Amino acid sequence: MARMYHPDKVPEEKKAESEVKFKAIGQAYEILMDEQKRELYDTHGMAAFDPSRGGGPGSEMDMNDILASMFGMHMPGMGGAGARRGPRRSPDEEQPYKASLEDLYKGKTVKFAAEKQVTCSQCKGTGAKDKVKPNKCERCGGQGRRDVLQQIGPGLVHRATIPCEHCQGSGMHYKEKDRCKKCKGKRTVKEHKALELYIPRGSMQGDRIVLEGEADQIPDTTPGDLIFHIVEEPHDVFTRIGNDLSADLSITLAEALCGFSRVVIKHLDGRGIHIEHPRGKVLRPNEVLKIHGEGMPKKRGETKGDLYLVIKIEFPEDGWLNSDSDHEALQKLLPPPAAAITVEEVDEVEYEADADIEQVSRLCYSPRTFETC
Repeated sequence: MARMYHPDKVPEEKKAESEVKFKAIGQAYEILMDEQKRELYDTHGMAAFDPSRGGGPGSEMDMNDILASMFGMHMPGMGGAGARRGPRRSPDEEQPYKASLEDLYKGKTVKFAAEKQVTCSQCKGTGAKDKVKPNKCERCGGQGRRDVLQQIGPGLVHRATIPCEHCQGSGMHYKEKDRCKKCKGKRTVKEHKALELYIPRGSMQGDRIVLEGEADQIPDTTPGDLIFHIVEEPHDVFTRIGNDLSADLSITLAEALCGFSRVVIKHLDGRGIHIEHPRGKVLRPNEVLKIHGEGMPKKRGETKGDLYLVIKIEFPEDGWLNSDSDHEALQKLLPPPAAAITVEEVDEVEYEADADIEQVSRLCYSPRTFETC
């Protein structure tokens, strides 16, 4: 950030503005990196660093204002006179949720019992016995966490929040005899709560389902959200491509040549998909049939994507015709072979059946010979 607004790195017409911003960034960095200066700022704002005002309260523009006006940034937890604070909020909790393609096609409501931390009902979140005077942890000031600054580059710092190791994140520190018997001074207890997770029809990989306010509770804060990320499980039959579906359709050689009328696939909702393919229209390997409106439902509206069926032809096993007469009869029914190739010289060669074409890519070429990699 400092490098971006360095006066030597901007055009001449922007130098004056850049110098002001560069100095402000330097001052912000100096305050953030010095605990004493940061404490002064939290108490008095920027007036604490104005010699003409004697370090008294009543700042003109706090650090959030400086950073927000220039860069659209906000530094959570920064105090200072005039700082605009909203209610503190506990962190969101995010976790994956595996869903089958059937669930994503039809939609699903999942009921489950979640274990979460809630404010202790006996001590009301103080962590102490009744009539014991609350004592804030000296190290974190009762916050239950500490802010640490990590330098991530020249002129750049990253602010991270970690639980206070002195009070184990409770914010209060009591002698053992003064602690609440139910929560042992931790201010929260574990509780099981029945929750519902609704997966809309047409949901897909990466979609977020938010249960507002269902994250762990931290006393004196607004609970964060419990967020599930959809993880789409692979399917044995169907492959999803956005709102469309694809699947292999295996047919016999007779069906490819003579047509068919039958249920070709069982859909994700249990319905059978029936196709009638007429005689005279030959189906070839890897040809694709498109069925409109039989893909995945779209989350908005009542329409669906399309279903694509890729033709896979099952050829007969070796020796399925036994007699010469059967071979001759079949040969008469099928189209004749291509015209013979006329050449002056013919070599009779032997061949290897069922060769692996992938072996070609594993050969290394040299001027003298092919060598296996």
